[in-house]
Amino acid sequence: MDPLSEVFSLLNIRSARCTRFEASGPWSYRFPAKPAFKFGAVLRGSCWIDFGDGERRQLAAGDCFLLANAPSYVLANDDEVAPEDGIAAFDWAQSDVAHHGGDDTVLIAGTFGFETSGAELLRGSLPRFLLIPSGNASAAVVRATLDILDLEIRSTRIGAGVLVDRLADVLLIQVLRAALDQDSGEDFGWISALGDPRIGKAIRSMHGDAAHPWTLDGLAGSVAMSRASFSRRFKALVGISPLDYLLRWRMRLARSDLRHGSTIAAVAVRVGYSSESAFGHAFKRIYGVAPRRYWRTHDEPETAAS
Repeated sequence: MDPLSEVFSLLNIRSARCTRFEASGPWSYRFPAKPAFKFGAVLRGSCWIDFGDGERRQLAAGDCFLLANAPSYVLANDDEVAPEDGIAAFDWAQSDVAHHGGDDTVLIAGTFGFETSGAELLRGSLPRFLLIPSGNASAAVVRATLDILDLEIRSTRIGAGVLVDRLADVLLIQVLRAALDQDSGEDFGWISALGDPRIGKAIRSMHGDAAHPWTLDGLAGSVAMSRASFSRRFKALVGISPLDYLLRWRMRLARSDLRHGSTIAAVAVRVGYSSESAFGHAFKRIYGVAPRRYWRTHDEPETAAS
């Protein structure tokens, strides 16, 4: 498994809901802040998204965007219209499709649930607003998924809900790929680091064998860099030092194994510790409690936007 896929599997990221919005005439709707991943796409017409702090981005048919830790925002097509509450204005409890007049403009959107404490790698890497314009080289692939997703959102056929969830997951990965491919100069932190020939190789090595007794010299040598150059480059891209990253990755693996019933002794060996005591100290350093107590005090719900 590549590192991005591995992180997704550990976080158990999954789509929470997908919706469709159809509108004609002047309109403006405000949506609340959500500490979650959200995607949106314009299938027809045009509008803009406004974050209320001077940043407004125009959206046209074929554009797709991703929101990470989004503040409240307004979707609109007319400055003269006062924004309505985009949640209260429609009966979302009864339908995944909302109507404002006709369908000159059509958008679809989706949200993703994830474990809050484990999502910092992704959330810390992404800007609050990431646009994949229709002219992007990968837009055709994204559009094909959007078209099928839109069909299933409106479908009453058996299995539509399952297909919507799976397609939303596919779309999230496609949007991240497209963002990296468009070479906009934007820094995506850890995600960008995966594409760096040397730092990405080091990350894949740590993920491929977390139990290996990695050292800074060993990691630097494995990618033909000096220790100092490797450390600087790694921290510049990822935001933390190589060995700190290794520690945190090991503890993420440990959390997942413990949650699924593995013994502390077995987990300690899997992530490279020679004793339960050493593993316990490392786990407590990251999560604040001993591994035996963790799931009694951190059995947290998944975060999801509605």
